[in-house]
Amino acid sequence: MPVADYKTYCKMLDSAMQNKYAFPAINVTSIVTANATLRGLAEAKSDGILQVSTGGGQFASGSSVKDMALGAITLAEHVHRVAERYNIFVALHTDHCQADKIEKFVGPLITETEKRRAAGLPNLFNSHMFDGSELPLKENMDIAVKLLERCAKNEIILEVEAGVVGGEEDGVNTEDAPAEKLYTTPEDMVEVANRLNAVKGSRYMFAATFGNVHGVYKPGNVKLKPVILKQGQDAVMKAHGPDSKFYLVFHGGSGSSIEEIHETLEYGVIKMNIDTDCQYAFTRPIVDHMFKNYDGVLKVDGEVGNKKVYDPRVYLKAAEVAMADRVRQACDDLKSTGKTLRQGVAVS
Repeated sequence: MPVADYKTYCKMLDSAMQNKYAFPAINVTSIVTANATLRGLAEAKSDGILQVSTGGGQFASGSSVKDMALGAITLAEHVHRVAERYNIFVALHTDHCQADKIEKFVGPLITETEKRRAAGLPNLFNSHMFDGSELPLKENMDIAVKLLERCAKNEIILEVEAGVVGGEEDGVNTEDAPAEKLYTTPEDMVEVANRLNAVKGSRYMFAATFGNVHGVYKPGNVKLKPVILKQGQDAVMKAHGPDSKFYLVFHGGSGSSIEEIHETLEYGVIKMNIDTDCQYAFTRPIVDHMFKNYDGVLKVDGEVGNKKVYDPRVYLKAAEVAMADRVRQACDDLKSTGKTLRQGVAVS
C-alpha cells in the first residue's frame, strides 16, 4: 500500500502537524517526472505527495488528445503500480483547479474514484484542490462546501484556497492581482473555518496566501509575510478552539529561503508545492547533454549522428536523476527526511 489509503494519509498529515515538518508536493507531467519524484522521496526516506495540474494532465494525455482528466488518470495508475517498489508512502493529489474546470478535471476524477470504490478498489487520488481564490469568498466557499461533501463521502481530502497566489502557472496569470489579495486576512480564515468545519466527517487542507508567488524571482522581489499564517491560525483557534488549527499548504515554494520555509512549519504548514525548481532541475542536464553532444544529436552536413547520444533514454535518465536530487533537497528543507511512516516494511 505505498499509495496511502485514507487512514494512512490522515496519519501522514497528523504526524507532519504534530512534529512540525511538511511534505514536498511535486508536480508531475510524465512517467519520467513521476519516477524522479518517487526516487527522490525514497532516497530521502520521506513520504510525499505527487500532484497533477490541469495543464500537466492535459500534457500527459498527448498533444492531440489534450484531455486533462485522462492524463491525470494515466499518471495516477502508473504511480499506483510503480510505487509498490518503494519503501515509502505517497499520496496522489491534483493541483489548482479553477471553478470553470471542475467539470473537466476534478469532477471526472472523483467519478473515477467512485467507480473504483464500488468495485472494491482503492481511491485513484487521495486529495484534490479546488482553487476558488479569484471568486468572492462566499462564492468560493459555496462551491468548496459542495465539493467537500462529495469528497467526504469518498474518503478524499479537499484542498481549498482563499487569497491569490501571485505569478503565473498553467496559463493562469495573477501578476496583476491587487496587492491586498496576496495576503489572506484573519477574518477570511475564520470564515473558511466557519463554512468548511460544518461538513461533518470531512478533512481538508487550506492554502492561505502570505505574499507567495508561483515561479522563481530574484532575491528581494517577493515579499513573504509568514506571520500572516500565525495571525490567521490564532484567530481561527480563538473562534473554534485549539483543535481547529488549519492544515496549511504553502504554494509557490520554489525559490523560498530556508528561514521562511522553517518559519511556516511553526505555523502549521504540512505541504509545500514545488514545481518550478523541479522543472529547472529536470531540464538543466538535458541542455548540458545537447551542448556537449551537439554533433552527435544532430545529423549535420550529411553525417549520421550518434545514436548513443540522441537516444532519449540517455538524457532523460540524467534528467530523472537531477530532478530526484532536487526532491531530496526539498525533503531536507521541509524536515521530512527520514520520517516515512513505512519504516521497516519490506519491499517485494
